Amino acid sequence: MALRLVQVNFKARSDSALGRFWADALGWGVSSEGPGVTNVQPVGFDWPDPTAVCIDVVTVPDPETVRHRTHIDLASTSAAHQAELVAHLRDLGAAPADVGQGDVPWTVLADPEGNVFCVLEPRPVYRDTGPIAAVVVDCEDPRAMARFWDEAIDWTLHEVTDDHARLRSAEGVGPYLEFVRSPGAKDVRHRVHIDLLPEPVESQGPEAARLRALGAADADVGQGDVPWICLADPEGNEFCVLGRG
Repeated sequence: MALRLVQVNFKARSDSALGRFWADALGWGVSSEGPGVTNVQPVGFDWPDPTAVCIDVVTVPDPETVRHRTHIDLASTSAAHQAELVAHLRDLGAAPADVGQGDVPWTVLADPEGNVFCVLEPRPVYRDTGPIAAVVVDCEDPRAMARFWDEAIDWTLHEVTDDHARLRSAEGVGPYLEFVRSPGAKDVRHRVHIDLLPEPVESQGPEAARLRALGAADADVGQGDVPWICLADPEGNEFCVLGRG
């Protein structure tokens, strides 16, 4: 049995509009599994595949626009590409965002619904990730998050320090999952979270039990009767273990 990170879930006022933004931003396509849900993934993608972490946008009645724990970093291949990508994203409706970053080589933007993300300067570590370099989670203790997530999912731990932890698919492809030290992260609201897929999917129940034994707790986000299981890691970061719909 195993768990893999397969998608990032965004709550939105309009799943179709926000989904279209991210599809155009990444050069991906859109589909829908039902009303109020837009799936964003590479064209011709055979889900699930470790070469990409997809985006799932779900309409909710009143998503808050606040600082969030989880965001996406986009990769660039050169200074010129970074500048072109930022200009393209702004043309699509992104806006500059100030999260206290100061003078940094990356550009911080917010999508049309206020979700902050970064366009990184070229970095060798992200040269083969695809358009999404990393899914980044703010936390108070990266070492503790590394211990939990290294056991929780079938990904490889590449780096851990007091300030940063980095994991990637065991196949060595696709984006990284990163935990970055951010004092006060526990007080930040959740509008973006990650979804995990058990393999086989029938192992959802045992996998959820295993995660609880590692320190996860059940989470109530108003989900009601759904085929997925909502949990939170030891710092309260919510995530879902998917099942059959």
